[in-house]
Amino acid sequence: MNYRHAYHAGNHTEMLKHGALVLALAHLRLKDKPFFLLDTHAGIGLTDLASEEALKTREADGGIRLVQRAAPAALAAYLEIVAAVAEEHGADVFPGSPEIARRLLRADDRLVACELHPADVEVLRANLGRDPRVAVHYRDGFEALGAFVPPPERRGLVLIDPPYEKRDDPERLGRALAKALRKWPTGTYLAWYPLKAPDASAAILAPLAGEDAPPILRVELRIRPFDCGLVGGGLVVINPPWTMPDALDAMGEALLDAFDARSGGAYAREWIVPPS
Repeated sequence: MNYRHAYHAGNHTEMLKHGALVLALAHLRLKDKPFFLLDTHAGIGLTDLASEEALKTREADGGIRLVQRAAPAALAAYLEIVAAVAEEHGADVFPGSPEIARRLLRADDRLVACELHPADVEVLRANLGRDPRVAVHYRDGFEALGAFVPPPERRGLVLIDPPYEKRDDPERLGRALAKALRKWPTGTYLAWYPLKAPDASAAILAPLAGEDAPPILRVELRIRPFDCGLVGGGLVVINPPWTMPDALDAMGEALLDAFDARSGGAYAREWIVPPS
């Protein structure tokens, strides 16, 4: 395991992903019934953007720093969490997905966060603290996806954000999603992938198609043309809340402006399987 979240915290590919996470959790909070969240590749939860690792790449300068400067209304709820973390832990401390989720849990909601890097999982445990609503597992995220669904709560969300170090990670993600959907067809799934080529989501989506497929939405945000390496990120959203598509559109357009990416970038949303 070579991927370390600290080197990439706050980069441009995380903005739409974290914004979508906040949207989905806000929708789940509308009902009084408890919900479950599984974060399959959780990272360390909190990252100091002034650390040696983060400063080595300075990826946050082209990501969260630009979004904070632009302060778009479409990402206000997410930016409020970022600001609250900075106020509590220090100006340069940035929240990853498990900390964002933890701050949106209510008393009876539950988070399971999985991380496979042996050093990072210990940092994650320390960062999330002794919160009875949170369980941290030293576990492969793809395996966890099959093990933890369906949850007893029967309502909730799975966030899948692999490091994509292995060439077959997209295929593995697609298979894991298909298996999880057979066990928990009504759950909401957010699966992130890096954008390096126009067909980046093809291997993920291939096992999900079929007559009984639930609604599947694909959104992509890139800030540069496709000849520049990692140009953005995408999300495959299964069973998206009905409010999410329009809200994602507002986020995508706001991020294009925040990154000054109108000339070389693009935002796109497409129903792979439309709602019935």
